[in-house]
Amino acid sequence: MKIRTNVIAAVALCLTAGATASASVPSIPMVDIPAGEFVMGSAGEGIDADEAPAHRVIISRPFRMSVTEITNAQYEALFPGHRALRGIDGVSAADNEPVVNVSYDDALSFCRALSAATGRNYRLPTEAEWEYACRGATTGPYFTGDTLPRSEWRNQTIARDYKPVNLDVDRFEANPFGLRGMHGNVEEWCLDWYGPYTAESVTDPAGPCDGDYRVTRSGSHHTPVRFLRSANRMAMLPADRHSLTGFRIVEADFTPATYGKSAVDESDCTVSQEPAQWRAATEPLFAEPLPFVIAPDSLSRVPFYSHNHQPAVTWCDNGDILAIWFSSDAENGREMVVLQSRFRRGADRWEPASLFFKVPDRNMTGSSLLTDDNGRLWHFNGMEAAGDWQNLALVGRTSDDNGATWSRTRILEPRHGKRHQVIAGPIILRDGTMVQLCDAGPGSHDGTSIHLSSDGGVTWADPWDGAPLPDFADGGSGTSIAGIHAGIVELADGRLMTLGRGNSIIGADSLPHMPMSVSADRGATWRYSASPFTPIDGGQRLVLRRLNEGPLLLIAFTDHPERTPERQRGMTFTRADGSSFVGRGMYAAVSFDDGATWPVRKLLSDGVAREMSGGAWTGSFVMDDTHAEPSGYLAATQAPDGTIHLLSSRIHYRFNLAWLLQP
Repeated sequence: MKIRTNVIAAVALCLTAGATASASVPSIPMVDIPAGEFVMGSAGEGIDADEAPAHRVIISRPFRMSVTEITNAQYEALFPGHRALRGIDGVSAADNEPVVNVSYDDALSFCRALSAATGRNYRLPTEAEWEYACRGATTGPYFTGDTLPRSEWRNQTIARDYKPVNLDVDRFEANPFGLRGMHGNVEEWCLDWYGPYTAESVTDPAGPCDGDYRVTRSGSHHTPVRFLRSANRMAMLPADRHSLTGFRIVEADFTPATYGKSAVDESDCTVSQEPAQWRAATEPLFAEPLPFVIAPDSLSRVPFYSHNHQPAVTWCDNGDILAIWFSSDAENGREMVVLQSRFRRGADRWEPASLFFKVPDRNMTGSSLLTDDNGRLWHFNGMEAAGDWQNLALVGRTSDDNGATWSRTRILEPRHGKRHQVIAGPIILRDGTMVQLCDAGPGSHDGTSIHLSSDGGVTWADPWDGAPLPDFADGGSGTSIAGIHAGIVELADGRLMTLGRGNSIIGADSLPHMPMSVSADRGATWRYSASPFTPIDGGQRLVLRRLNEGPLLLIAFTDHPERTPERQRGMTFTRADGSSFVGRGMYAAVSFDDGATWPVRKLLSDGVAREMSGGAWTGSFVMDDTHAEPSGYLAATQAPDGTIHLLSSRIHYRFNLAWLLQP
C-alpha cells in the first residue's frame, strides 16, 4: 500500500530534537515593554463571548519583546531542518517572513535553545502580556483606533486556497511600544492554556493550570479583519502546525504563575454508568419521529446558531443514544461548534443541546461517532486552520464512560488540507482495522477519501496515490471513492463497497445513477459502476451500513426536489395488499446478497399525515402515505436491541428490520 507522504510529520522530528551543534545565535531586535495596567478583553457576544468579562490586569514588571515575529532565518539559525517547510501552501518562503508550521513545543524549544546559547531567559509571552503589548496603552479594537488601515492587511478574507501574500515582518507600522505586525501577518503562540476569564482584577496572570488548547493571538493572513483585534482570542491544539501560526518571544527573568483551575472539560455526572440490558424487539417497530436538535436554555450560554446540520449518532453501553452535529451561522464560519444531545434510556424526548467539541475560533466541519465491541466511544472530527472547510486536519478522541468524559484530543493526520472532512459512519472491519471516510475536497464532485488504522486507532493513513478522480461517465477505476459523503460496508469476501453522492455514472438505461465503488485492496484502488439507484444531490447524504442481522441497509432519497429530471422522480413501492404506488422522499433498501440485488425498498413513513420541520437545508415538508422527508444529511446507528436510530438534519427516526420487511 502506497502511503501519501506527509511533509510536516516527516520534518517534525528535526524541529523538536534540539538545536544543531553548529547553530549560530540569531540576532533578534527587542524592545522594552514597561510595567503598567490595562483592561483586558471586551464585552464580547456570540463568537466573541470568550473575550468577556473585560477585567483589569496589572503587569507588575517590565519585560522585553521581539519587535516582530520570529522569522524563518532566525528560527533556522537554531533549527535548520525547518527550511524544508518553507513555502507550504504558498506561504512564508523568504528569510524575513515569519516562521510558520511550528507547534507550541517547537516555539518552546526555540526559546530554550536561545536561552542556552545566550545565557538569558527567553520564553513565550503570556496572553495578558501579549494583549497589553499589542494595545500599547491604547483602548480601541486596534492600536490604530476603531479600524485597521488596509496597509496593514494581508489578504484579510476567508479563503480555501491561499493567495500570494508578502509577509515580510518589517512592512508594518510600529505600535506605541515599537512592535510591528501585532494585528495579523501570522497568529502567535502564547504561553497560556486557553480558559475562561474572570471578572476580578488580576496581576501577571498566566492562564489556567491545565487545559486542552494553547492560546494564539494576533490573527493572520487569510483571516477576516475582525479576528485581528487586540482582544480577540484564538487557540490551537499544542501539537498542531499550519501555515497561519508562528510566534514572537519575550525576554524576562520571571514567568507569571497560573491563576485558575484546570480548563479541561469536567465529567458529566448525570450520565448513567449502569450497563443497559438490551432486549431485541421481535415485533415491527416504527416510532413517532422526534426532533433531536433542541435549542439550549438562553441562560446556559451554550453557543447555538441559526444553521444546525451534519449529524452523527451512536449508541452507548448504558442504553443512551448520543447525537452530535455542527451549529453555525455560516458553514465556513469560525464560530462553528459541535453540539450534542442525549436520548437517554427510557426517555421520550431528546435533551437540549450542550457543547460537545470546539477549538476556539476554528471551523469544525465534519464529525463522526462509533461504539466499538468493548463499549468505547470514538469521536472523529475535522479541524480547520481558520474558516471554510478545506484546510482541515483529522483529529480524534475516545470515551470509556458513555461520553461522560473524553480523552485529550489527538491529531490523527496532521497536514491541514483536503481529504479530511469527516463523514458520519466509521466502521471496524472483521480483522480490527478501523475505517473513517472523509470528503476528498470541498466540491460536490471531489469524491471521498478513506483513512485506515490497523493498530487500534493509534496511527492512521490515507492510501491515495495522488491521482485525480477519473471521468465517471462509463465507470472505470481510480484511487479515490466516487461521490462525496459516501457510506461504506465490508462485503463477505473482504472487499469494501461504497455508495456516494455526485460523480454519477450512466447506467444501462442511459440515465445517471448513484455511483458504486468496490475495492479489493483495502482502498488503494477502486472499481466504479452504476448502482441501481437514482443519484442524490445538494442537501442530501445517504447511509450505508451492515445491520446486526446481516443484510445491508441503504437509506437515501428517491430524488432531489429541484434537480432531478422529471423522468427520474419518485420510486415505485408495494403496499401490503400487493398494489403499487409511486412515493417520493427518504427510503430504505435492504440487500441479502451483499449489494447484488436490493429486493426490499420501503418509503420511510408510517403513512400518518404530518407537517414537519427538517431544519438545515430541508425546511418544512409533509410526511404521509406517499411522501417522506425529501432531503437531509443522514446518519444512523443500530443499537444491540436491533433498533435502527436514523437522524436526518433535525429529526430522529426509530424502526427495525422487522418493520422494513413488513410490506
